[in-house]
Amino acid sequence: MPETEKPASVTGRQPQNGLVYDLDWDEDARLAEWQDVIADRRELPTVLRAAILLEAWSEIDVLQHAAWLGPLLVAALLRQEGPAAGHLACLHLGAKNIPRERRRARSRSDRLLAFVDAIQEAALAGLKEHDRLVLAKSQMERRLRERRASSKLSDLVELVLSRPIVATGMIQETLKVSKQGALNLVGELSLREMTGRGRFRAWGIL
Repeated sequence: MPETEKPASVTGRQPQNGLVYDLDWDEDARLAEWQDVIADRRELPTVLRAAILLEAWSEIDVLQHAAWLGPLLVAALLRQEGPAAGHLACLHLGAKNIPRERRRARSRSDRLLAFVDAIQEAALAGLKEHDRLVLAKSQMERRLRERRASSKLSDLVELVLSRPIVATGMIQETLKVSKQGALNLVGELSLREMTGRGRFRAWGIL
């Protein structure tokens, strides 16, 4: 998220429906105001900046129908600046664990503390997910013992760990196997079927 560049106009599109949108809502001006907050807080520690930006996004109410975008942009900042260099932190999940009364408190300092806690909650959730995936990988790797070096099972393990769910076609394309070969590999790993459907099946780790 380059901080020196102003965003392109977000309202330069087809006229909006007055039944759905508030036509007096100037998204360009609101987004510019949020960009000013970014520029004015450059020297602050990254996590504090992130909390300030989350609070500002919420208070400015930048986009009428895309409130979810703000936490993603702040997560991109955390990745860019280093605290979460390997992934996009799930700030939505962290905020979900903070009572709305705290996030909407009258006192700005109380709101900022709430968003700092939301970042911490997101970090804790990420650690739990990491531990879960490490355990799942360890369990699946037990099935790789005494396998031929040419076995595609290890590739399937890596694929499953890198995606929320994997479908038959995805396995076929990535591992270069037939449909039946993909199903056989899935059966060997005993993955959990996630869809409950016959025609479109997908698997994952619970």
